[in-house]
Amino acid sequence: MTVALQGSLFSAADTVALGSLTGLRRTTLAHGAWIDVLPGWLSGADSLFQTLAGSVDWHAERRQMYEQVVSVPRLLARFGEDDPLPHPVLARARAALSEHYAAELGEPFRSASLCFYRDGRDSVAWHGDRFGRGATEDTMVAILSVGEPRALLLRPRGGGAPSLRQLLGHGDLLVMGGSCQRSWDHAVPKTPKPVGPRISIQFRPRDVG
Repeated sequence: MTVALQGSLFSAADTVALGSLTGLRRTTLAHGAWIDVLPGWLSGADSLFQTLAGSVDWHAERRQMYEQVVSVPRLLARFGEDDPLPHPVLARARAALSEHYAAELGEPFRSASLCFYRDGRDSVAWHGDRFGRGATEDTMVAILSVGEPRALLLRPRGGGAPSLRQLLGHGDLLVMGGSCQRSWDHAVPKTPKPVGPRISIQFRPRDVG
């Protein structure tokens, strides 16, 4: 797949490599939730974007929505814990995150899901990853973003706390933890603005989705 990407000076290097996780900054949210953010964790993010865009077996999904079947407004790819990942740096990222959060999470990140937002018409609606253990237990979901920045919005499920907006792209990392999946929702909204393509890579522990 050929896509047009506006490169970043800090992410257009040929070498795809991970930085240190010591720069993560935590924001404590309401109801026992939190997020960690690290801009530019991955260098050479534009190169990784082009590799993933062109080599991953992307597929479109259709889902039942009330009384009709609709197309999911993004392309998807999923890799289980025993599946080879589409680039070696993704395996290194998963291992680094598992090591960094080992004491807090108590288990490794195992699966990887990729979402390809081709332009501003692609999106994901408000939701939490509440399938499996995320519905009842504290857990984590780590998101590594490559390509053009898009806004990730977060809001508490029952209201009563401020919502958040975080731009993610060009190698940025965001980790949602604590009760975030069951007490907060998140979304990548559509936008009429001319935005370029973005791929998000989500790492999850077993039985969290």
